[in-house]
Amino acid sequence: MEAIKPIYEEIENEINSLQHGVKIIAVTKQVGIARTQEAIEAGIRHLGENRPEGLLNKLSAIDANVEWHYIGNLQSRKVKDVINKIDYLHSLDRMSLAKEIQKRAEQPVKCFVQVNVSREETKSGFAPEETLDFIKSLEAFDKIQVVGLMTMAPNTDNDSVIRDVFKTLKSLQLRIAAEQLPHAPCNECSMGMSNDYRIAVQEGATFVRIGTALVGAESEASE
Repeated sequence: MEAIKPIYEEIENEINSLQHGVKIIAVTKQVGIARTQEAIEAGIRHLGENRPEGLLNKLSAIDANVEWHYIGNLQSRKVKDVINKIDYLHSLDRMSLAKEIQKRAEQPVKCFVQVNVSREETKSGFAPEETLDFIKSLEAFDKIQVVGLMTMAPNTDNDSVIRDVFKTLKSLQLRIAAEQLPHAPCNECSMGMSNDYRIAVQEGATFVRIGTALVGAESEASE
């Protein structure tokens, strides 16, 4: 596979030409420990995993000053295994999960509330019109800090459809931030992946989650 450093520098320069301050999360779920270590050595400081097993295996093998993002669906029974080992959770998508985090977390966790902007049945998350009420209901949850919103665009080649999804999330994020809720500053927007991160950045993403376009994919990740 290609070396990560030049790819990272190219993507970073491209993103900076569109908008400054966007954080790149290298999604390492399809690569093993060695490739993840290479990403760190290339200067990447945000790493994303979507399975507890992959996260824990990499954490046990890698000792580095990086921030770990859990980006996949998190089963309530798995919360106790990961919640005190991550810096960000990108998939707060139901009240039962919030309650489990409140029960298990040792300190406040930075959470993105997942919004199903495209209203696809196969995707988790709140409908846009439900999101603010859910966030307000978390006021007493002192182990949850809502730092922003997350969404995934539909799998389509229609850029205008993707753009509309990202515009909607950004508008909602700004509206919630304007509420100035102490437990939910909601200043961040996690949107955009390998195929659509450019559009996401143009529409105001502050975090993008890039996997195959940045670190590639290995047929058998050595986890």
